[in-house]
Amino acid sequence: MKNWQKQSSLVVACTILIACVTGCSTVPVTGRHQLTLISASQEMELGLSSFEQLKKETPINKDPALNAMVQRVGNQIARVASPDMPNANWEFVVFESQEANAFCLPGGKVGIYTGILPITKTEVGLATVIGHEVAHATARHGGERISQAMLMQTGGQVLGTAVSAADPTWQSITQIAYGVGTKVGFELPHSRSQESEADHIGLIYMARAGYDPNEAVAFWQRFQAYTQQAGGTGGPAFLRTHPLDETRIRKLKELMPDAEVEFRKTAKP
Repeated sequence: MKNWQKQSSLVVACTILIACVTGCSTVPVTGRHQLTLISASQEMELGLSSFEQLKKETPINKDPALNAMVQRVGNQIARVASPDMPNANWEFVVFESQEANAFCLPGGKVGIYTGILPITKTEVGLATVIGHEVAHATARHGGERISQAMLMQTGGQVLGTAVSAADPTWQSITQIAYGVGTKVGFELPHSRSQESEADHIGLIYMARAGYDPNEAVAFWQRFQAYTQQAGGTGGPAFLRTHPLDETRIRKLKELMPDAEVEFRKTAKP
């Protein structure tokens, strides 16, 4: 290995080591150790500003009954999730959109698109979706993704400096390989792992809130049917940001015994 290659490898390794030592935290429920290079308050500030902007740009549903249901389910999920994120400012907003989706920004800002409601069908189906989205917030997945991007940017800059004296063709090939390698080899699998983790945490949250966790499987089966009817699975599994629906369903079934224990605790004597 050439000297510049050894130096660049050492710098990248040191950067990652320092980041891991100074920015590690633990995800609730799963206990996974994660890398977070920004503070929870910074994360929440970003989420708040983004959510306020979204509310200005996207029509908000005004149906009283629908909003009452979303608030009821959202508050139940937030109640059990709050110990994992005590400084959250929970807000649940229904946006008018045909997109079958929902999201949660850092700090507890949850958006539900009306397009997903025909798939949720019931309050328990809605609890599956909200539990999953709230889990993204309590697990600080947003901050983790930002931290990941910061690390990848640092690695790219170091690599660019290291190959600056090399042949121009080699420079180009190296940078392209680095970009593809981090996208397919790290970013996308990491995104899929976050989705799976949110499924896990969300399942526990909905159970603790008194919603039958078995209905989460029923929701994802309906979502799978919707996806197939809409035209496919979204490409090869290794290029997807979300797990395959059948994979999610299988993993949820594996997690069900623990969730059922939590659900039984909510039963009145």
